[in-house]
Amino acid sequence: MSVGVVGVNYLCPISIREKVSFTHTKKIEVLHDLKNQGIAEVIIVSTCNRSEIYIWDEKVEEKIKIVRDFYSTFLNEEEIDAYLICKIEKKAIKHLYYVAAGLDSLIIGEDQILGQVREAWETAAKEETSSKMLNKIFREAISTSKTIKHTLKISENPLSVSYIAVKFLKEKMKSLAKKRILIIGVGKMSQLVIKYLQDEHLEAIYVSNRSHTRAEEVSRIYDNVIPVAYKQRYDLLSQVDAVICATASPHVILQKQDMPPLTNKLYMIDIALPRDIDPEVACMEHIELYDIDDLKTICKKNNQKRKELAKAAKEIIKDKMHEVTEWIAAASVDNTLELLNSKKNEIQKYTLEYIYRKTDLSVKDKKVIDKMVGAALKNMVSTPTANLKKIKDKDQREQYIKVIEELFEL
Repeated sequence: MSVGVVGVNYLCPISIREKVSFTHTKKIEVLHDLKNQGIAEVIIVSTCNRSEIYIWDEKVEEKIKIVRDFYSTFLNEEEIDAYLICKIEKKAIKHLYYVAAGLDSLIIGEDQILGQVREAWETAAKEETSSKMLNKIFREAISTSKTIKHTLKISENPLSVSYIAVKFLKEKMKSLAKKRILIIGVGKMSQLVIKYLQDEHLEAIYVSNRSHTRAEEVSRIYDNVIPVAYKQRYDLLSQVDAVICATASPHVILQKQDMPPLTNKLYMIDIALPRDIDPEVACMEHIELYDIDDLKTICKKNNQKRKELAKAAKEIIKDKMHEVTEWIAAASVDNTLELLNSKKNEIQKYTLEYIYRKTDLSVKDKKVIDKMVGAALKNMVSTPTANLKKIKDKDQREQYIKVIEELFEL
């Protein structure tokens, strides 16, 4: 196996995570940049709580260094080393399976991560930065995650950063009834927030987005939602009780210097990455500002209920991982077998051409000779081919591959 992963997850401080967060455009740029540096296959999984680069290459330990160096261009190397995940071979595959199943998340069994892993794979496949090996590994990880969700119902009760944000806000404010809340952004996370707020008997939910048309579309989907022009977002802050931000903006969208003076308490929850709200806003009077990392306490309470299910999920992953590692082991000899088959075809072609030059055979006789020579050569390589595929020990298999390639000058 020659798979590896490098990156950071929710255990890394948000101040570091937001620096290595990828926009869609940046993700595509980095995929091709790493491919151009000689890495055979690359997939990037980037969410609000993680930034991870998965690679496949025959020289994985050498190519892992390229990815580590890439991260160090974003951050001071000393700062990143304490948080950087770096795994290869079975540990890297296990990590991906845990990520896809939501077992390596701030919220165990979270709903959104499976879709984000699938989206990462589809993007890489479309950009042709992943192929046979990572495609197979990601496909199996996604399939296993679906099995876990269906079998164990680990995500039966909806849990996501959006759900936790609403619950967190409710705990802070005691009740959301008759409150007015501003949602900035209309992506998946924001719409989930709006969905969970529908049961809280709010006076009004205001929605603001850079594209006002999108805000209007969302207002037609949910009850009690009022679209507000993006340029008026600051004006509304003095009229609401809370703000939840979840945009995909690479820049801060609420700056301290532009904040209006407030006389009433305003709760602000920033679940975007990079962050939407200037951290300095927390210093202002009447404002309580929270980000994703502040949600960890309430996540721990909810995760206690899911830990027992997670144990069963890990057993399923253990069994499924065995299947994919067996496939990888078999696939590792494919290149040698393809070269061996090409050598067989080359010998067959040369032999037949020699026979035809030295003899005067009819078309019918030539067909018979073709079949005889082809069958003989196929029989010659079939036994070593079958035996090579049966070898389980990695070192022994690699030794045999080397011997075959040297003996047949492949």
